[in-house]
Amino acid sequence: MALNRPRRLKTLTGASSVIAASNDPTPTTGINRAVALAKKAEAEKITGLFTADLLHIDPAGLAGTAGIQEPIVTLSALSQATSQIGLIATISTTFHHPYNLARQIGTLDHLSGGRAGWNAVTSSVGEENFGETLPSPEERYARAAEFIEVVNALYDANDRDVAQRRASGAITVDHAKFHPIAYKGRHFDVQGPLNVPPLPQGRAVLFQAGQSEAGVNVGARYAEVVYTSQPRLDDAIAFTTELRRRATGFGRAAGLPFIMNSFHAVIGESDADVARRLKEKHEKIDYEQGRLKLADMLGGGLDLSELPLDEPLPDALLPEVTSINRRRGRVEVFRRYAKEGLTLRELIIQAQETGHWSLAGTPEQLVDAIEERYRAGILDVLSLHGFGNPEQEDLLVNGLLPELRRRSIIDTDYVGDDFRSNLELPGLRDQAATRQRLAR
Repeated sequence: MALNRPRRLKTLTGASSVIAASNDPTPTTGINRAVALAKKAEAEKITGLFTADLLHIDPAGLAGTAGIQEPIVTLSALSQATSQIGLIATISTTFHHPYNLARQIGTLDHLSGGRAGWNAVTSSVGEENFGETLPSPEERYARAAEFIEVVNALYDANDRDVAQRRASGAITVDHAKFHPIAYKGRHFDVQGPLNVPPLPQGRAVLFQAGQSEAGVNVGARYAEVVYTSQPRLDDAIAFTTELRRRATGFGRAAGLPFIMNSFHAVIGESDADVARRLKEKHEKIDYEQGRLKLADMLGGGLDLSELPLDEPLPDALLPEVTSINRRRGRVEVFRRYAKEGLTLRELIIQAQETGHWSLAGTPEQLVDAIEERYRAGILDVLSLHGFGNPEQEDLLVNGLLPELRRRSIIDTDYVGDDFRSNLELPGLRDQAATRQRLAR
């Protein structure tokens, strides 16, 4: 799969929480910190800010702070404190409606000057807050496919010049240039038109996360960036090869979708420093809580409380992936780890990274691993952790990022005027032309 890479690796980092804590000196402590970190990421030319989301509070505390703020409101605030960095909101296609989402993300694209993206996820938790039972993965992804089709159709339907600025500064619109879409599917019936004028980007950039069979098909058909775990190189190669094979079958342009990994790294100044940091990290693990987290990685419903830490899991405990109604891709990762004979302790350590790509090393060693995937054509977007972490931020900003720049792997400045161009995605017209040409 090796190829010459004219496009440099793009980088993301998580948007910090804007939430006020009960022990903050002022109610604005959270937003002030989030703004400072967003500005710091932009100064480092990070391509985008990413928000994760959950639609419930996890009573066992396994998800940390994920889900305690609403992504679109958060990014709307941060858009006014930044000018170039992209803004990606995670949105549940299971528990939201596409017309509302199109209006919200469309407005975010306008107020940010063309920097919006959205990460379409099908949600594996939170159904109790919507009076529903959780549909099967196949049903969730069927709904997600229609959801994306509706959003794209709404964005594409209206004429580019529907809105004009008057000399007074007010906006006027030509109502005849707003067009219905008359979408009728199994899950959605949306007449349209979208009552938000065409986006600065045309469409907000579409990210998608899902590693089950149905999830891979949705990503291959619609996503511009697919967010995937793939902790091992061979798995990453196999996943990317299959995803893009399917994408080609759907008439997608070569090289689409882009592949995004979340990189969970422990950075140290030397081998000895790396070993010390890793040891300290493992010593902080609450292994009783870790048993619960591992059970969650395996689909939930497992009782690991009485098992010895330094022995492998019994095969009889491991669920069949198809029996799981939640995150099947993650279950596959941890089922494979268990089948390889990792002990319960080792599995709990792996569970701290939730099945993502995780390495420990010096900046040079970590960049070697990143470069290997990048040069192999299986890594286009990398989510980096460390901003706001006093133990890692200095080594990220003054170690890892400079080494990536030294090797000409990442951008040294923003390369375009909006998020789509900073990612160096093919233009929307180019993508449409490719689909039409291949369909003939």
